[in-house]
Amino acid sequence: MIKNILITGCKGQLGNEMQLQSKLPENVSYNYFFTDVEELDITDEQAINAFVDEHEIDCIVNCAAYTNVDKSESNVELCHLLNSVAPGYLAKAIARRKGTIIQVSTDYVFDGTAHVPYQEDEPTCPCSVYGSTKLEGEQQVMAACPQAVIIRTAWLYSRFGGNFVKTMMRLGKERESLNVVFDQIGTPTYARDLAAAISAIIRHGIVPGIYHFSNEGVTSWYDFTCTIHRIAGIDSCKVLPIHTAEYPTPATRPHYSVLDKTKIKNTYGISISHWEPSLAQCISELLAEG
Repeated sequence: MIKNILITGCKGQLGNEMQLQSKLPENVSYNYFFTDVEELDITDEQAINAFVDEHEIDCIVNCAAYTNVDKSESNVELCHLLNSVAPGYLAKAIARRKGTIIQVSTDYVFDGTAHVPYQEDEPTCPCSVYGSTKLEGEQQVMAACPQAVIIRTAWLYSRFGGNFVKTMMRLGKERESLNVVFDQIGTPTYARDLAAAISAIIRHGIVPGIYHFSNEGVTSWYDFTCTIHRIAGIDSCKVLPIHTAEYPTPATRPHYSVLDKTKIKNTYGISISHWEPSLAQCISELLAEG
């Protein structure tokens, strides 16, 4: 039975949402330990082992990662350490206690050449350092811990930290026009919905394996931006669609990375919101914060 839960990367988007989840009535029976690098360096295997043993951790939710996709291309060593090596350390530590780990991964493990939503068992083929290191992290975790759950997600945003939604809101107020790619297709994920799904998985009981989670629906970065501005009441900025080739970046991104969520819905009885109402909820909170 899961009693003590370690949440790493607690200052990030998902980590902050997991802190909010811990305060909900349905989750108060668990003891949570929230750490970021100041409290626990996940690249230090000895420190992890000591923490997990001292606090008798039963479940680790690893929300920590190197997530700057473009900077990953020139920070390969650090990206590998945080996204591949560290998850392996966490998985080994919890496996010694016969516990479980929930490792958050990414749609970037796929190359984006598909035209129908990706299922969990389809071949992976990352086309960036970020995607490659996250895939290796999945493999390290699965190899080390029999009770591991991998959750691949995509286009994550929240009211915490830096993300696409907050950037487009800021730029929409600062600029007369914005160029946004229209030929990359996927699904935004509200970090609060993902945190709620993770909490539901813990309450349900771990069924090991790889799962996909994003909000429902499909959009492009261009249409996503237009919707952000509409909901936020930004009408002074013209959003212009451009091809990916017109906006070169250090990292190659998948052109199509829609994830099939059938498995996680059927296994855990999770219902998933469409991306637009979830986006509206997040923007409402951001506007209320001023």
